[in-house]
Amino acid sequence: MRYYPLKKRPTLTLAPPRVDIEPPETRLTRRRLRACHECDWVSALPPLGSGEKASCPRCGHTLVKRHRYPAQRSMALAVSAFIALMVAVSFPFVSFNVSGVSNRIELSQTATTLITFQQPLVAIAVIMTIAVLPALYLIGVMWLQYGLLRGRPMPFSRDIARSLSHFVPWMMADVFIIGALVSLIKIAGLAQISLGISFWAFCIFAILLLKTSQSLDADWMWFSLEGEPLAPEGTRTACTAAAQGVTGCPTCGLINRLPKGGKGRCTRCHEKLHLRLPHSLQRTWALLFAATVMYIPANVYPIMTTTSLGSSSPSTIIGGVVQLIQMGSWPVAAVIFIASVIVPVGKLFALAWLCLVARRSHELHAQSRTRLYRLTEFIGRWSMVDVFVVAILVALIRAGSLMSITPGPAALAFGAVVVLTMLAAMTFDPRLLWDTPPPRRAKRGGMTRLKIATKEPVDG
Repeated sequence: MRYYPLKKRPTLTLAPPRVDIEPPETRLTRRRLRACHECDWVSALPPLGSGEKASCPRCGHTLVKRHRYPAQRSMALAVSAFIALMVAVSFPFVSFNVSGVSNRIELSQTATTLITFQQPLVAIAVIMTIAVLPALYLIGVMWLQYGLLRGRPMPFSRDIARSLSHFVPWMMADVFIIGALVSLIKIAGLAQISLGISFWAFCIFAILLLKTSQSLDADWMWFSLEGEPLAPEGTRTACTAAAQGVTGCPTCGLINRLPKGGKGRCTRCHEKLHLRLPHSLQRTWALLFAATVMYIPANVYPIMTTTSLGSSSPSTIIGGVVQLIQMGSWPVAAVIFIASVIVPVGKLFALAWLCLVARRSHELHAQSRTRLYRLTEFIGRWSMVDVFVVAILVALIRAGSLMSITPGPAALAFGAVVVLTMLAAMTFDPRLLWDTPPPRRAKRGGMTRLKIATKEPVDG
């Protein structure tokens, strides 16, 4: 065996994994077609570099966004976020001290304490959105990226990859941080507050979780997992997919031809496919009606009851806003009022109006209506701030008759409003806003004539 001196030993150069240095555009000579999920417009993806994105030329929706070393980037962020979450659930979160009485809570107690007050559904919603679903999401990302980096996808990779996109709307670690800050400001003048290691770890976790979800390049990931089958023969760009009897997969983006029944499954990820979401308007109306009904008890009944020196004071959502204003906490009062009053009511009215105009929409107005839909879909989750405030205060303020806070029946009702409005936004199909209404029939010479669409350019 030949030995080298320490300074003369040859250095080994490790090339980056193939999945990270060769984007799909460099491995294929044909054009890759995509159908926009918001307006159904078919377009071809251009070659993309790091930091670049491809948007729909019709509505501006982002189709693909590239990152430098996507697999390594997502893997590093997911591992870091998972470690931060483990630290957040292992150490004290926050503590308070008033008149010699103190209490210290951990992150998990924000949910478990609610169970002792007969609020199991609210407790499940809290722990699922701030810890369980984010942890499953991070484990799924690490599982997928590890398989891609080693060159052999791990078992069940396709099913896990399909599930990741459904987790994102329900992960609310960033909303929980805002709720924690609001809670601490509300009691800062009544007691001495101390922040634990868990609080700062959870703040880091929330930031890393957001970065992880933004760094995941679904287009590159699906191409590396399953390749990319050819688009159906004859698929044309510069026209809608529905007019050609095809549709884009909402999960992996692949264009598929649907059978005569108008529904099927994606050939790459096996996600359910439809030309349009079945009964979209009817389901959205039903969810909006249920959310409106639940919004009444959410505002009529108290969301929490504060006990101080033996006297109890119930507080509704509006009552809490008024109390914050009287205390001089105008910024916090504004946050609660916007998140708990303006956002839910605005979302109910916005989705109801979109349902009303969907069948009569025109491309001239579809752009602004699609922006309104994006806004309602984005802000819906932030209404959970009030529920998180209740969960934190109930777990933290437990000093018997001296000072304690108990949850009210409005907490469950308001949580139901948030979930129902989020589901309503998910069931609404924004492509209906771009569908041109059927042309009016004009009788000429005893015959019925319909306008014939002009021939669209064929993709080459």
